[in-house]
Amino acid sequence: MPGNGALGRSLEILAVLFGDRLGRDVAVRLWDGTAIAATESHFELLVNAPFALRAAFSPPLSLHPGEAFVESWIDVHGDLETAIDILERSTDRLSSVDLARMAASMLGLPRPPRALGSASLSGRVHSKTRDAAAIGFHYDQPVELYASFLDPQLVYSCAYWDDGVTTLEAAQRAKLEYSLDKLRIAPGSELLDIGCGWGALVIAAAQRGIRALGITLSQRQHEEARRRIASLGLGEFARVERMDYRDLADRQFDAIASIGMVEHVGREHLDEYFDVAYRALRPGGLFLNHGITGQTRDGKGIRLGNDFIGRYVFPDGDLAPIGTVLRSAESAGFEVRDVENLREHYAKTLRAWVANLRTNRAAAIDATDERTERVWRLYMTGSARNFTLGRMGLVQTLLAKPRPGGTSRVPATRRDLYSR
Repeated sequence: MPGNGALGRSLEILAVLFGDRLGRDVAVRLWDGTAIAATESHFELLVNAPFALRAAFSPPLSLHPGEAFVESWIDVHGDLETAIDILERSTDRLSSVDLARMAASMLGLPRPPRALGSASLSGRVHSKTRDAAAIGFHYDQPVELYASFLDPQLVYSCAYWDDGVTTLEAAQRAKLEYSLDKLRIAPGSELLDIGCGWGALVIAAAQRGIRALGITLSQRQHEEARRRIASLGLGEFARVERMDYRDLADRQFDAIASIGMVEHVGREHLDEYFDVAYRALRPGGLFLNHGITGQTRDGKGIRLGNDFIGRYVFPDGDLAPIGTVLRSAESAGFEVRDVENLREHYAKTLRAWVANLRTNRAAAIDATDERTERVWRLYMTGSARNFTLGRMGLVQTLLAKPRPGGTSRVPATRRDLYSR
């Protein structure tokens, strides 16, 4: 039997938490060198301090394990995605008796220190001021951080792994082309990109002779996008403004794209979001809305609040169910013409980003710090698993604003998308 000190209590917690997995597919090494080998393990869990398990496994479990990982109180050597999977399966099977036993053992461990910086926003949720702060929290990291794991064009959204596409760079180029193809927009036409990031879609459109405006709330994205446009000599066709989509006023465009932005809107504001897009689109035009959806059995989607992602990654994020998104689009007047779920593509994209981050870890830390690198590595690894399991979808929805006679630019089949 383990003793009653911190080491003994920690071993008790591990035995309850992992059950017969401990020593089979879960290997552990504790702060004093005590090790539990495993016969089938793809990872080793490091418990780096006497208080670590109390910090990691006190409720809420949607926050504290990730927080303990970010602070390096616990760590994983080996396959982090497998570790996340086994940890979640282990916590899900715990009975009320198991949880009580773990809680009793945790009381025998030292109290953990307070975790450092997470998002702390104020003001009304999804007000313009608070949205700007939430976007800044995530996207105003140094460009060098994103460059450590993204493709050279800094496309920070799901890639499109078409047949024969084997590299992240090619898959992101294919996504940009696929998105523009869906919009069926001709040279000389005007495109609005809502939430344009570092300008990749705006640049790709400009290279087709399309006049493209990108808007973003992020100061650093705005600066980098403008720099890239100028360096390519595309200023005649492409420009980027720092603004809220709600401030578009009476400007109109032939086509609109929103890629990876709708997650920041909030479901209570989806009606307003689609109303703004509808007014900004000329009759006959198309709107490609590309975003992450929550695919939960209860139909409620996923609100990012006091969990790890909401506190450390995407404050105020809201992954609404696709049904909620489509209802708001239709209430604004849009006709839904195509809905395509690319969740498997996003799982593959995230794993490519994680592989790049592992390779370029030193550069990411130099640009920020070790905690930030650990936040990004954990959230992208966990997200890859959630897309694989179908908890989250990545849905491209093609919406039309028909002309008075009911016509739009949508052909009768998708054949044009696959014949290029």
